[in-house]
Order: sequence, then C-alpha cells, then structure tokens
Amino acid sequence: RAGKGVFSAMKLGKTRPPKEDNKTKDEPAVLETEDLDRKAMRLGGGLDPDTISLASVTAVTTNVSNKRSKPDIKMEPSAGRPMDYQVSITIIEARQLVGLNMDPVVCVEVGDEKKYTSMKESTNCPYYNEYFVFDFHVSPDVMFDKIIKLSVIHSKNLLRSGTLVGSFKLDVGTVYTQAEHQFYHKWAILSDPDDITAGVKGYLKCDIAVVGKGDNIKTPHKANETDEDDIEGNLLLPEGVPPERQWARFYIKIYRAEGLPRMNTSIMANVKKALIGENKDLVDPYVQVLFAGQKGKTSVQKSSYEPTWNEQVMFTEMFPPLCKRMKIQIRDSDKVNDVAIGTHFLDLRKISNDGDKGFLPTLGPAWVNMYGSTRNYTLMDEHQDLNEGLGEGVSFRARLLISLAVEILDTSSTEIMSSTEVQVEQVPQVSENCTGKIEEFFLFGAFLEATMIDRKIGDKPINFEVTIGNYGNQIDGTSKPSMKRKKDGGNSDEEESELLQNSSEDETEDDGDMVFVSSTPPMKPVITDRNYFHLPYFDKKPCIYIKSWWQDQRRRLYNANIMDKIADKLEEGLNDVHEMIKTEKAYPERRLRGVLEELTSGCSRFVTLANKDQNQPGRTKLDRERLKSCMRELENIGQQAKTLRSQVKKNTVRDKLKLVQNFLQKLRFLVDEPQHSIPDVFIWMMSNNKRVAYARIPSKDILYSIVDEETGKDCGKVKTTFLKLPGKKGFGPAGWTVQAKMELYLWLGLNKQRKDFLSGLPSGYEEIKAVKGPGLQAFPPISLVYNMKQVFQLRVHMYQARSLFAADSSGLSDPFARVFFTTQSQCTEILNETLCPTWDQLLVFDNVDLYGEPYEMRDDPPIIVIEIYDQDTVGKAEFMGRTFAKPVVKMSDERYCPPRFPPQLEYYQIYRGNSTAGDLLAAFELLQIGPEGKSDLPPIEGPTDMDRGPILPVPIGIRPVLSKYRVEVLFWGLRDLKRVNLAQVDRPRVDIECAGKGIQSALIQNYKKNPNFSTLVKWFEVDLPENELLHPPLNIRVVDCRAFGRYTLVGSHAVNSLRKFIYRPPDKKAQNWATAAKLINGYLALANGGPYYRSAGEIVVNVEPEVPVKKMETVVKLDASSDAVVKVDVTEDDKDKKKKKKKGEEIEEEEPDESMLDWWSKYFTSIETLKEQLRLQEAAAAESEEKEDAEIAEEGSKAQAKGKEKTKPSKEDKKKKLVAETLEKKNKQKIDELKVFHKELESEFENFEDWLHAFNLYRGKIGDDDDSTTDDERIVGRFKGSLCVYKYPLPDDVTKEAGFDPNFGMFQGIPNNDPMNVLVRVYVVRATELHPADINGKADPYVVIKLGKTDIRDKENYISKQLNPVFGKSFDIEATFPMESMLTVAVFDWDLVGSDDLIGETKVDLENRYYSKHRATCGISQNYAVHGYNLWRDPMKPTQILSKLCKDGKLDGPHFGPGGRVKVTNRVFTGPTEIEDENGQKKQTDEHLALTVLRHWEEIPRAGCKLVPEHVETRPLLNPDKPGIEQGRIEMWVDMFPMDMPAPGPAIDISPRKPKRYELRVIIWNTDEVTLEDDDYFTGEKSSDIFVRGWLKGQQEDRQDTDVHYHSLTGEGNFNWRFLFPFDYLIAEEKIVISKKESMFSWDETEYKIPARLTMQVWDADHFSADDFLGKVKILHRVPGASKKKLVVLLKQLLRRLHIGGTRVTFVYIYIYIYIYGVWRGALLVYRESKSAIKLKGKVEAELHLLSAEEAEKCPAGAGRNEPDPLEKPNRPDISFIWFMNPLKSIRYFIWHNYRWLILKVLALILLLLMVGLFLYSMPGYLVKKLLGANAAWDSRPDTSFIWFLNPLKSIKYLICNRYKWLIIKIVLALLLLAMLALFLYSMPGYMVKKLLGA
Repeated sequence: RAGKGVFSAMKLGKTRPPKEDNKTKDEPAVLETEDLDRKAMRLGGGLDPDTISLASVTAVTTNVSNKRSKPDIKMEPSAGRPMDYQVSITIIEARQLVGLNMDPVVCVEVGDEKKYTSMKESTNCPYYNEYFVFDFHVSPDVMFDKIIKLSVIHSKNLLRSGTLVGSFKLDVGTVYTQAEHQFYHKWAILSDPDDITAGVKGYLKCDIAVVGKGDNIKTPHKANETDEDDIEGNLLLPEGVPPERQWARFYIKIYRAEGLPRMNTSIMANVKKALIGENKDLVDPYVQVLFAGQKGKTSVQKSSYEPTWNEQVMFTEMFPPLCKRMKIQIRDSDKVNDVAIGTHFLDLRKISNDGDKGFLPTLGPAWVNMYGSTRNYTLMDEHQDLNEGLGEGVSFRARLLISLAVEILDTSSTEIMSSTEVQVEQVPQVSENCTGKIEEFFLFGAFLEATMIDRKIGDKPINFEVTIGNYGNQIDGTSKPSMKRKKDGGNSDEEESELLQNSSEDETEDDGDMVFVSSTPPMKPVITDRNYFHLPYFDKKPCIYIKSWWQDQRRRLYNANIMDKIADKLEEGLNDVHEMIKTEKAYPERRLRGVLEELTSGCSRFVTLANKDQNQPGRTKLDRERLKSCMRELENIGQQAKTLRSQVKKNTVRDKLKLVQNFLQKLRFLVDEPQHSIPDVFIWMMSNNKRVAYARIPSKDILYSIVDEETGKDCGKVKTTFLKLPGKKGFGPAGWTVQAKMELYLWLGLNKQRKDFLSGLPSGYEEIKAVKGPGLQAFPPISLVYNMKQVFQLRVHMYQARSLFAADSSGLSDPFARVFFTTQSQCTEILNETLCPTWDQLLVFDNVDLYGEPYEMRDDPPIIVIEIYDQDTVGKAEFMGRTFAKPVVKMSDERYCPPRFPPQLEYYQIYRGNSTAGDLLAAFELLQIGPEGKSDLPPIEGPTDMDRGPILPVPIGIRPVLSKYRVEVLFWGLRDLKRVNLAQVDRPRVDIECAGKGIQSALIQNYKKNPNFSTLVKWFEVDLPENELLHPPLNIRVVDCRAFGRYTLVGSHAVNSLRKFIYRPPDKKAQNWATAAKLINGYLALANGGPYYRSAGEIVVNVEPEVPVKKMETVVKLDASSDAVVKVDVTEDDKDKKKKKKKGEEIEEEEPDESMLDWWSKYFTSIETLKEQLRLQEAAAAESEEKEDAEIAEEGSKAQAKGKEKTKPSKEDKKKKLVAETLEKKNKQKIDELKVFHKELESEFENFEDWLHAFNLYRGKIGDDDDSTTDDERIVGRFKGSLCVYKYPLPDDVTKEAGFDPNFGMFQGIPNNDPMNVLVRVYVVRATELHPADINGKADPYVVIKLGKTDIRDKENYISKQLNPVFGKSFDIEATFPMESMLTVAVFDWDLVGSDDLIGETKVDLENRYYSKHRATCGISQNYAVHGYNLWRDPMKPTQILSKLCKDGKLDGPHFGPGGRVKVTNRVFTGPTEIEDENGQKKQTDEHLALTVLRHWEEIPRAGCKLVPEHVETRPLLNPDKPGIEQGRIEMWVDMFPMDMPAPGPAIDISPRKPKRYELRVIIWNTDEVTLEDDDYFTGEKSSDIFVRGWLKGQQEDRQDTDVHYHSLTGEGNFNWRFLFPFDYLIAEEKIVISKKESMFSWDETEYKIPARLTMQVWDADHFSADDFLGKVKILHRVPGASKKKLVVLLKQLLRRLHIGGTRVTFVYIYIYIYIYGVWRGALLVYRESKSAIKLKGKVEAELHLLSAEEAEKCPAGAGRNEPDPLEKPNRPDISFIWFMNPLKSIRYFIWHNYRWLILKVLALILLLLMVGLFLYSMPGYLVKKLLGANAAWDSRPDTSFIWFLNPLKSIKYLICNRYKWLIIKIVLALLLLAMLALFLYSMPGYMVKKLLGA
C-alpha cells in the first residue's frame, strides 16, 4: 500500500469492512503517515481507541463499576443571580391601521415600564423611526418572563387616554432565543384584545433586540427602507409559528392542594385558640395564575392545609402564544399582604408539540410539586424569593392538582365571548384515582462519609435530616395520609385512607412510629485541617429510611431516566472527542463513531422499553402524546446518528461534532417531565437543630426499576454530594466554599420491591436494627457496621497549575493546593506572586482506610477533591477554585508497570462557582498496601528537594521529558501604564520568566519621553517538556525601579500557551510553499530565511481592468511549483457592452455622470454590495444546511451516494448563477467601491499582531462576580513585543542565510523603534443606534477625538435629537509614536445645562496598524485615478509602494515588461497601462499594474499577505459604566502618513450630502364618483361640498386645500387647482429632510428624515360642524437622479407604488402625458377604510410635475389658480345658483330628474279615480232621464238645475272665472315672488364666499 497515492486511500474509506469484525479494523480514510502512529498505539496500549476515555474532565465523571455515581463538578446555581440586560426597540412605521382619520401613537411596554412615540396626525400609515432602550438588572428567569407589549393608540393626549387600536405582545425570552437575540425589521400583527372577532387591526414594523452582558448584536447593515415591503413574508414571529395565528382559550383547572406549610407562628395560634376556642389550620390559601401579562385568581379557602377549589381560570390569547411560561402560584391571603407559598412554572413548549403529528398544550389532571424556603415559619423569611420561584427551592412546600387544556376558538361563530378578560368559574371535581393508584414507597439512605464540613459549624453536634415531600419532616411531618382526614368527619377521602391504612397494617399495628427514621443521630465533628472538619463515622455508618405514599406514576420517571442516561453517555462521549481534538490525540473520528453507535443503540432501546404499561391508571392525554413524540424524536435521532456515523471522516469531525451537539440539546429538552409525581428528596445538615446546608436530589435519579435502563442514575450507588447554602446565601464566594462533602447511598422504590435495597452498597457490612419487640426483623437497619477494610497509600503528583485567578491587589496570587481524600488532607507549599505555580511536589497519604471489597475499589475509587487557595499574610486563605480527580488504583496483586503505571500527567479544569478558573496538571495513584506492608510499593525515588526542605518532587517516570529550548524575546515598548500607589511610573523594566529561567529587558530611562526599549532582542535558554501541551506558561512582569533600589510591581501577564510562538524549522521534503508558509506561522515573513524555492514555471495572472473586486475573488490561488497559467476571462457583460457599443445603442444612459459622483456614491454602492454579499452568504449557508439535513435524512447507502454525486453539480451551478447575477448587477454600475467592514478592522486582520503583539498587563483582584468582562478594569497598561520559542540549536540553513543578523535572532528585518512623527487623519462617517442620553429618548451627539495631548471636541457641530447621526467629518492630528499611539474616538451627548455625558467610545491602537505588514496606514483603493471622486490619496504611488514591499520582503522585482505585464518573484500579472487625466488625455502608466499586484499581494510566495483595502470600519461604542453592552456603533477609518515623507493631499470631503431642493407640483383637475355625504334641507337631496387636501411632509407643515366645489350632486367636482410642495430630498437614502422644532420649548431645530409620500384626501366641507373625511390616496415615490428619461421612468414607478392607507391598489385607468420634464397625469382612486374593509370612495384626476429647484425657478407657477402660469377657472355646473337664475329649470331638474316615474304613476291613478267617481256621480241622473223619457221641448231648456250633474266642468269654470278670477291671479304671483326671494337669500352667502375667495 505504501506506493498508492491520495486517491487510493480515499477509496478505502468507501469500501470499508463491516463494523462487526473488530473496531480497530475500521480504517479511517486517511493518508499513510498515520499507519505508523496506529501501529505504535496498538503496541503500546492494546486498547481500542473507541473505548478509551480520557482522564481530565471526563475522568471524574466516567463511572466504571456500578457502585459509584458521578459527582457534579459545577457548584453555584447561576439562575437566581441578577444580571444586566438591555432591551432596545425601534418603532419604524405602521401600516393598514383600521380606523378613520386617526392620530396614532405607539406605546411600548416592557414589564412595567412604558414609553410613547410622538403622535402622527391624520394618517393610517404613520412613519416614526423612533428608538427606545430599557435597562434592567434582574435575574434571567425574571427577565425572560417579562412581557413586551406594543400597542397603537388613537388620539392620545394629556387629557384623554386615547382608544386602543390594537396591540401585540411577546415575552423577552422569545426574542432572546432568536438568532442574534433579535427581530430585525419585522411586522407585528396588531389585534384588539377587547374584540377577538375583529381580525387584524394593522401592522407595526419594528426591531426588537435583547442584549445580556457580553452578547454583541450584529446589526444587519441598515437597508434603505424600501417601500416594497413584503409584510406577510416578514412577520414578527419566531420560526415555525404560522402567520395566521388564531385566538384560543386556555383553561387552567385547579382542583386541590396538599401539604401546605403553616403560615403563622404558633404563639398566634395559641392566642387564637384561647380567644375563639378552636384549633384551625394556619393558612388561607388561594391560587393565582399569570400568563401573557394577565392574572387570574381562584377564591380563598379559609384555614385549610388541604384546600379544595375545583375552579378553572380561563385566558384568551393568540395561539401559538409568544409567551412561553405560565406561572402558577399558591398564595396565602393575609390582611396586611399576601405572600407566596410556592410557585410552579409551566413551560408550554414542554406540554405541546408543533410538529405535523403534534398536539395542543395539555396537562393532567396531575400533581405539580412546589418547592421554596424551609417550612419552619418565621416572620421575616429570608428565603421568600425562593417561594416566588427565583432560585432553587430548598424544601418541599406543597403539591397542587391541576389540569390544562386549550381550545382554538372559531371567531366567526356568534355565541363567542369577544373580550379577552380573564374569567374564573366552578368545575366538577375529579375522581380520586384520576392521577393514578396510590402506592407505598420506601426510601433508604446510608451516610458513608461526611467530610469537608465548614469550620464555622464545627463545634456543635451535627445531624442530617432526609425528607421526601412532607414525609420525614421534623416540623409537620406526615406519618400516613390517613389519620387527619378521619377526624375531619370522613368525607369522600375516607375509602382512600382506609385503603392506605390496611395496606400497611401488619407493620403499624403495634408500632405506629416506625414509619420513618429520617435523621441520623447527632455527632460532634473532628478536625481535619485548618478549614474543615469531618464526622468520625469510621466503620459505623448511620442509615435512614422513610415510607411514603404517592400515586404510582413511575412510568413517567422511567422514560425520563432512559433518555437521561442516553444523554449522559452522549455528553461524556462528546467531551472525550473535544478533549482528543484539543490535546491532539490520535483518531478522534473513531471515538465519535463509537459515540454515534452508542447513541443509535440507546435510541432503539428506548423505543422498545418505553412502549409498555400503556393502560396504567392515571395516564393523561399528555402522557400518551408525549410518549408518541418522544418515540418519534428518538427514532429520528437514532436514524440520523446511524447515517452520520458513516459520514464521519478525519476532516469532518468538527462539523459533525456540532450536529451531534444538537442531538444532545434535544435529548436534554425531552428528559424534563412536566407532570410531576414523586417530589424530590432533600438532605439537610442540622447543626444544633439549626438548618445550615442542603442538597436536593431529584427522585427520578434514585428510583429503582427491575429494568436496568429505567433505574435512576444514582439509585443504589454511592454518590458524592456537596451540600450548599440555601437561597441567596449561596451566591458569590460564600456559595463556592463546600459546606460538606457527603458520600451517600440512596434507594427509592415500591415497598413491595424492597428486598434488594442494600445490594449496591460496598460489601462487607453487618446490619444493626432497632431492637423492639420480637420478630420485627423486617425493619431496615438504622446503621451498618463494616468489618472489611482495605488500607491504601495515595500518591498525589502535583506538577503545576496555570491561568489561576488573581486574588491579590497586585494582580497575582500566592497559591497553594489542598488535597482531600476521605478524612485526610494535605497541602502543597505556597509559591509567592504567581498565577502559574509549578509545585512539582509529591504528596503521600499513608494508611488511608477504605471500606468494602478490594475489587470494588479498583474500578471505582472515591474521588479526590483539590482546592486551590491564595495565602494571605493576614486573615484566612482565600478560595481560588476547585477540581475533582479519580486516582488510578493498583491492587496489591498487580504489577507496577505500563500501560497503567506510572500514571500520566493530565490537565484538570478548575472551577470557581460556575466559571472556569484555570487548569491543574497532576497525576494521582492509589496503591493498596498488601499484607507485607509498604515494602512491596514502588519506592519513592530521589532525595527530598534540598533547597525546599523536606519536599518530595514528582518522580521521574511521571514528570515530563524535557528538551532544551531557546526563548527569544522582542522588547518593543510599554504603553498606557497607569499610576501605582498614586505615583507615576517613571523607569519601568520588563521581566520575562518561564520554567524557572528568565531574562530582564533594558531599563526605560524616562517613560514619559520615550516608552520604547533601547535593546530590542534578548534570549534565554530553558528546559521545556517535549509535549507542547505540557509547556508551562510564560510570565511577563513589569516593575518600576524607584529610588534607593526599591522595585514596585506595575502589572503582569501570563502567556498560557506558547504554541502560537513556537517556530518549527521547515521540513526539507516540503515541496509546497503554501504548507511552508503555514508552518512558518508568520515568523519567516520577517526572517528572510527559510525555504525559498524558485520553480521553473512562471505563474501568469491576467487581470482585466475595472472588473469589480467581486470578480477578483474568483482568481484561482496557485501553487508555486505548478506551471499553470490562469486567465481570468472578461466578464460576460463586458463583452455584451462592447457588442452593443458597436451597434451604436446608447448604453451611456446607464453610466453615472462623473461630476455627479462623490465619496458618498462610493459608500452607498459599497453598502449595497455588502448587503448583497450577506444575502449570498445566507443563501449559501441555508443551502449547505439543507444539504446536510438531506444527507442525514437519507440512508447512507452507496447507491444513493452515487446519485448524490451526480446531483451536486446542479447546486453548484445554481450558486454560480447567483454569483454571476450579482456580478452583473455590479458591473452595470461603474462606480468604484470601497470595502465596508461591519466590524473592527482588527478582527479582519488578526489584531495587526503579525509580528508585534500587545500583552495586557493586569493588576488588582478579580471581582467576585463570575463576569470575565471585569478584566478590562484590571488592565494597567500594555507591553508590546513578541516571543519566539524554538528547539535549540536551529538548523544551519536558517542562520547562514544572507543578511542574517545574529543580534536580531529570529526577528530579522524589524523596523527601528525610535520616535516617529506621523500625521493621523481620522474620518468619522456616521454613528448608528446610539443609546439615548436624554429624557426624551433621544441624544444630541457630537464627536470627541483624543490622541496623546490632543483633544478635539467638535461640540459646536452637535446634531440635535438624533440617534443615527451622520457626522461626515475628518480631523487631522500630528502625533508622535510611540508616546501618542492610542486613539480614542468618543461620542458625547451635548447638554444645555450641566456637563456633557459620554454615550460610548472606541479605542484604536495606531502603532500596531502603522507597523503591520498588512499596511494599514492608508487603504489600497480599487482603482488608480488622478482626479475625480476616486482620487488616489496615498502620497506614495502604487509603483513606489510595490517597490518598497519587494525590497522589505527581499523579493525579486517588480519588473515591468511590455504589453502590460509585471513580474514579482515567479508571478506575472497583467493589467491595463493607460490612464486618463482631467482633460481626458490618455497617458502611459504602470500604476494600474502595480495596483493589481498590491490587490493580490497575498498570493505572492513567502512575503505575501493581505493588504488593507480602502475601507470603512464599523466599531462598537462602549461605556465603562455599562461594561460589555454595546452603546451604538460608529463608522470611521484612519489614515496615517509619516511626516518625513512627502505630504499627502487634502483630506477627502465626506461632509454629509446636502439634500437637493425639488418642487412637486400637483394639479388637481377633477374628482368623480365621490361619495355624497350631506342631505339638502329642503329637498332631502344627497350632495357634497367637495374639496381636496394634500400634503407631502406632514399635515402640520405643508398641507394645502383646494377651493370648495359646492353642492356636487353627482360626486363630480371641478377644481383646476395647483398645489406647490417644495421639499429637500436625499437621493441616496430616498428620504425627505425636514427641520423643525419639536415643541415650543425646544432649544433648536431637529432634523427629521421621512419617506417621500404624497397624501391626498377628499373632504366634504361643512359650515357649522367639523368637515367630514371622505377618503384618501397615498403615493410613495422616489425622486429621480439627473437624466430626464430617468425621471419619466421614475414617475411611472411612482405610480406603480400607489398606496392607500398602506394597501396596494391597481388603477382603473391611467393615461400618461410626457412633457419636457417628467409629468404624470391620470386618475387616482380614493379609498376609505372602514372597520371591515376598504371601500372605493371616488376618483381624483391629477397631474404631477416634479422639478428640480433650478427648473422651478426657470418656469415658475403660482399656487391655486394664481399667476404666473395661472390655470383657467373650472367650468362648474353651477347647481348652487340654479334656483335663482332659472327656477323652472331647476324645479324641472329636481322634480323631473328624480321623481318622473312617480309623477306619471300618480297622474294615471288620479285620472282613473276621477273617471270612476264621475261615473258613479252621473249614473242616477241619466237613469231618471231615460225612465221619464224626456222629450225634446223639455230638453231645450237651459237646465241649470242639472248642469252640475250633466256638465260639472262647465259649471266649475263658470263659478271660478266669473267670481274669483283676480284673487287667484294675485295669489299665484305672490307665491312666485316669495319663492324667488327665499332662493335668493339661500344662495347669496355661498356666492359671496366664492367671489371673496376668488374661486
């Protein structure tokens, strides 16, 4: 196999033999070099790498036999400790608010604090852009339960509270669990809590971020708020929450409680008894439920320890809710104040599942246990916080029977309650056995050892009390749950108590009090050493036992136990893998495969085990659902682990490790069982009957099961437990000290399974039982006596410790270690003034007695506790940290030989509370002393150390093997030294020490004048271990030499790892400069030695001009030994352009005009690019994640693997396409770019420590908080220099290289460190998201720049009331390095009265930048130009820079050749050679070529590195008062120019762009189809008096109205009216700029930037009442740049973006005219929003002209219809005056127009009736005539008598005409006259008004 190449080895990885053969055959796909190591390892260890566990952290926590369980390493509970939090909320804008003509205000509430935005008038889509910050100092639990509530209120002012439009709420925890702890630019859906049927009330766009100490928030680069906001796609909801949330009702049923503590003193009880004569329970409980900011309470049950409520509390909330936890509290009602008895939090994520097969939150009915302070009642309970749910409860308080259900509401149904008020109502009680059958449980405990008892309590007798629930409790302990209830008068609980009594009758008949022995007999402690005592148990171990009765819900705990064990095993395995990677042990990938295999089998085992006991009584819905989802999850994890296992290769270990870490989190989440059953067990240490310290052990951990996997991890095992102080006493240093270390044995199970409860104890004991009565041997023992004991000798090899905690004010410590093993302890010697002590000491513990069988000891010895202290001359030693270890055990019959002996030194992590505090390097062995005594132990070699007295050093086989190393130190200088004891440092010196050897720097004679050292390089030789991981730290100390030979320590620094300073000579065989460069690790870049291979081939890099930097990144990185020629093609669209140019099309349109461009164009273009890149990165990340998931989900079979290989390219193509698209976009704009870094420049270029490192010097104690950030306050200065460590002697070829100066050793070619004069030019662009400094929630920021003695305060240019100020300033400062090298840029808040406040500051180390080989003095721009906005600003031209770099790096070149080629070493670059000057003349130049090389300098072999490009960096602003929390960011950059070089040109002008002045002219021609609102007085006719109102900036500032079109009957209005809106506009930000005073009291004007939105409203004018609002139109638009065609395009865009109250609509008809300048004419639809929907209210025909200020001056126009360029008067159908001018016409119009059909119908009806009437009237006369047969003669008479009858009309005419003719004519005339007069008077005022107003 030796001859095979890389690929054959790779194939081997695929065709791997199956796993079963033998694990060691599982060959990883790696190269041959590892085979040797593998063989060596097989020979050495013979152990299978998959099963090897490491010592270090995991050594303690891995258990081998089953006698002992693991100790917990971390001590202090961090949960309850208060921390700093900052919640920052930006309210940007609201859209689609429901309501008419509203004045909205947003109220932002976090917890109990409220803040309001300003009020925006008359708009449904207000724009605020206001920033609010809330600061808190509370514990995390309290913080994350706080509710953030955003509500929009309509027309709030001083007098009225306003009406709520809608609100949105979520808890702080939801925000904190988001990526980056923030929601950015998301839309919150507003809903009305009082009317849940109403639906969405609007949307509010906001940013919400929650920052804890030390979190830093990466703000996505501020996008210009584009108006095409996709609301639905950016809702403010966590991932996985559906956008349509529904209303749901949460029912919390509260049935009853048990075991409440007394809440009154017994004295009070006795007084009551004497007065009232009855003995009552001393508690009045009720239950309070808090959820989503609402609170519900049950009724109060007077005087009851076992209250029954049977009530339900109902909440109505959106589902899924954005508030994670529900708080359920039992409280005691009291006249003075109610106090909490106990609190339980329900985490809704744990009782529901949002997957496809998920379930709604459900719980119970189940008991929940509550824990809190101790049960003995005191008036002032110091642990009351614990009852409120803060911190870990120290005692059982009560248990509560509850259930929870959720019902999704159908809001469309009518009978639904629409309010969200909390309601409480009665529910029927549940059956007794709904929570399971009651069983008798038995708890047994044995105390095997009690040591390390704090000396404060060492003089009083001590005993231990164990309780489970209230059983075993001394105060109000329950013996059995039966007695009391009987006395109550036997209610429904009677049968239960009967049952309980009978079940244990055989034991209780004659002996009622033997149900428990819950405490050990008191015993006086014995002294161990100065700090600790122990209890002298020796061979007699006391025991306790308790019987208790609980519902049998063991299945829940069993399932949790199985998962817990899988998770523990996984965690242990992952720790191993981490450790192997960290310590570079061989084959971490094998260990990881082993871990995954264990995980797979564990998961499948769970699925088989968990499925039984399905039909047990008391199983709830949650039990069933949870079981299903756990089984699904674990099956899934098992499946994925199996697939992952096949993918683990040597090079993918780290990535896969991260994925496996996710499994661990999932498992840990699933383990927590929300429905409790058996309460936890508490162990209290009592001193003189006072409770001192406790331990809390979850009952599931000690629960017994016949199935091994289901048994608790500590059941029937010896567990090492550390007792801690209760509550707040346990915070801080008090909590770090151990109160007592216990070796405990516990067993909990059903009484009937009790037979083997002693089986796990170390064997060799006799039971001692309480003797009472005959035949009572069934009782458990009250103590055990051991008759078997083994004697051992413990050898502790304490070698060294590193990175310890600074415990003295000098910043150092005087550490010594104290080692405890069983009842013995010993100390190492004290080493003064060090944080990295090398004790090199062997401690021998003789005659250690251990009880039990020998073989048990070998596998599981007791643990060793090592505590490290700082010795103080006065007072007691201070605790610095603690770690645990397990010794390697040798039995007397084993040989002392490899592989187990002698033991290896290992690192052990030291903890101080919860935080790490260093590492200890040590080894431990426990040797059994056989029958022959000590003679058969390996001899303790070597004399005691003579210098140090009788101290044994660590023996040879264990101490590390040493080699000779040389340490070279570069002494550069000291910086920023603070005063020591009030005196300034004047003559400092640096002492370097490593492994007992050291060196001193030269003395700085006058620190003030020159803080640099005169001698630069010194070295010393030292013996260091061969194994680099064991290298001791190197200590740097700075002392100040004072008069009379005194020395004062200024500060110190420990370099914990020398690895990055180790220089390894390059390997002769290395044929590849890239790997050599990696090895050189930055040193050879300075030393000119090393391998310098010139290969035959030259590498040509052909670079096309003007291709943006994006393209550059695609240049292939080349290998020096290859002969490749790489051509970078012209990008596609360049070719396209050339083609188009030939065709003569005008592409020029796209190219921006050079004169229009400035630095800001460059900046904004670059920001766009940055956003684009971030988008691409996100896309790529998402894609790779998908790929990972897909791979894991697929089974890892080969067939699929082949398929996968085929599919990969397509994804690649997609990505390429994406990149190409972005490139194309960029190429279209030919604007040069700079690089915008969204972090500090230092983080991009390794702090510029390429050869000069800055070491912080510390002095002073570390504070007692666990915060690492307090380090900043301890810094007293910096030492600048470097180190180089190498094995001595070096190979010759390095030292013999040409020009090697032996004085500088490995630091060849470093610059001189004499003082330098430098011109520093600081550019400050802008600041973002500043922390508000004034009461109004704003700040008035200005910039302050400090450098040395220079202090520039730009106070007069402060920016009023801005949190995102644009400064746009540059400052020139002359400085002298090294004295003035720390630049401080601060932002202060200007105050009218009092001193200005610091908002935040950032510090820049200029010296490291100046000397860095990354050349951070002046950024290299993208292109070289001699004029225009992209002017080259470095005084050195690219050719000069290139020559200098080549000279410094001792490179061959640059050689400029013909045809645009330049050669540097073996690289050839090509590029353009022409340049255009101001006049457009072309000249030949090499600058472009040189610049091309500089931009690819990192590809130059050996000396190459990335050069700093032209850039803007974003630095966080910090405030010393709020350490660790960002106060905003500042965008800036710094240029530096040495004064001895030619002077640079003037600074670039980056002053903020002045907004450009524009004028928008809007002509309102007509309206149509406008809704009619008014009714006419006389005619009831619908009409409207229409006018149009418009504004651009805001209703107050520039609203304009047309005249009124009176009495429009058709909804048509004619106006011909011109609005003129002048405005200032920032094109880059697309915002209008307004300056105005915020209020009448404001000192100065504030600048606002608002989006360009034209709003038009149509109103109905009323004379006497307020005008009615008819509807509105809103247009959002962007103002154009220069060209005219563009303007037209933009106007078209403007119209596409028609917003109506934030909703998009399409036009009905648009016609566009284009005049000389962009103009648009067309119809807009007017809408009005009602509660239900948006209604069309009419149309406006308008014309928009957009002109620049110059254009507007050239062709002026008047407002309204005024000169110049007046509009003609509208031709209005003058309906208002029609009565007066033409009454008949108007009557006709009114009557005929409206009522013609009615009139016709009425006329027809009247005619019909007349006919019928007349017929009936004339019938009789006619009949008479006929009957009488009248003759002709008679006929000829004038028959007046019958005239009425025969000819009625004739007779009426006769009467009227003859008698009343004149009267009738007079009356008609008078009526007409009156009508005319009335109409005249009616229309006169309107007409006059018209005339006056000049309509």
